[in-house]
Amino acid sequence: MSEHERELAEAQREHWQQTYGEHPGMYGGEPSEPAAHAAEVFRAAGACEVLELGAGHGRDALFFARSGFTVLATDFSPVGLEQLRAAAHAQGVSRRVTTQVQDVRQPLPLPDASVDAVFAHMLLCMALSTKEIHALVAEVRRVLRPGGAFVYTVRHTGDAHYRAGTGHGDDIWEHGGFAVHFFPRALVDDLAEGWILREVHAFEEGGLPRRLWRVTQTVPR
Repeated sequence: MSEHERELAEAQREHWQQTYGEHPGMYGGEPSEPAAHAAEVFRAAGACEVLELGAGHGRDALFFARSGFTVLATDFSPVGLEQLRAAAHAQGVSRRVTTQVQDVRQPLPLPDASVDAVFAHMLLCMALSTKEIHALVAEVRRVLRPGGAFVYTVRHTGDAHYRAGTGHGDDIWEHGGFAVHFFPRALVDDLAEGWILREVHAFEEGGLPRRLWRVTQTVPR
């Protein structure tokens, strides 16, 4: 990691800590559309254990827990995970939810082939380099069991904020304090090499709106 990448990563960590602290439950309590889709995919695959990367304050992790899955929710913001644990207790699903502070630039703290499904809503398009994204997806592949499903969403190069704000190189642009790695379609295809790519679904979210892809891929059995 270069000095600039290290500084950007630390600045983003501090920004998210502050944002969660100032706006508890900022995304509300309802699950995202991708999480609702992922729950159907995971259930159809017979999954029991779900790893969520970038869980934030937990609206999707809690939805998975209420849906009957056992969830390991990770995020690099302790503040967000504190809110997640409090909400899990309030909703009576604490026994189904475990949290762990995790920077996805580091190896995942799980054994090989140890989880049934992985979910990541707008985590791969954070301020991660293309090299770091490839390393993360390789880690996801490592911890998934054969037949395991990975559902992730990313903002793409058709988004209105692409090339807006401060450019950091490698298709990473910072706007309003949030740095985003906007995905070209070729990167989605590269990340699916060695997987079974089930779907690349285009959708919009939020008021801008943000333009995203929802990607579903599985480990061959």
